[in-house]
Amino acid sequence: MDDDQLLRYSRHILLNEIGVEGQQALLASHALVIGAGGLGSPVALYLGTAGVGRITLVDHDMVDVTNLQRQIAHNLSRVGQPKAESARQTIAAINPEVQVLPVVQRADAAWLDAAVAQADVVLDCSDNFATRHAVNAACVQHRKPLVSGAAIGFDGQISVYDTRQADAPCYACIFPPESTFEEVRCATMGVFAPLVGIIGTMQAAEGLKLLMGVGRSLAGRLQMLDARSMEWTEIRMARQPGCPVCAGRRGRHAP
Repeated sequence: MDDDQLLRYSRHILLNEIGVEGQQALLASHALVIGAGGLGSPVALYLGTAGVGRITLVDHDMVDVTNLQRQIAHNLSRVGQPKAESARQTIAAINPEVQVLPVVQRADAAWLDAAVAQADVVLDCSDNFATRHAVNAACVQHRKPLVSGAAIGFDGQISVYDTRQADAPCYACIFPPESTFEEVRCATMGVFAPLVGIIGTMQAAEGLKLLMGVGRSLAGRLQMLDARSMEWTEIRMARQPGCPVCAGRRGRHAP
């Protein structure tokens, strides 16, 4: 690191658990963020400010005025612009050293297969089960840690799915792809603005910890927040031997 970087990241470097080595690990890492909306905004911003060297940010959507109540990476002047590009501009204004690749398209299975293989950590900030399952499948295939968050109304949840650990479940172990879930979107139900900030910031924290090898991740634990009472509930989760996604893949290395 040069003198400017030592100054910029000094508050990280002062932490014994991080130090110079941890910060250098961040600078050399590559994070893939799926979604640049309510959750993706704080995720991308904190990864960028913390010094993650490369961030790939994928979102097919455009900034709308209704997003501005909670999606802090965007502003009124960018209404109509791609969210991924808008978030790139916001990160660049804070930390121009970070390389942000905005990808304006849907994160389909083919694209994810290539993109996940190149990332060190994946943060799923999408808003639908189909994308979440596609992201999970790619992460299992390439043995990449996945930080998954969700928020709707006043309810949020977050966990880490890291199938590099033999006993850790994947997303499909907990939410089987064949199960029927009612898709609830904020356009019809609404979302409490700070909720996405709380969950998204926690996703960023888990992603940074994984990249630096600091502390204990949320793998095997699902944390759920009821923001009405600001109460957290934690559920311990085990991998499912019969999971259609991760069963038989554990211990294998990505090609």
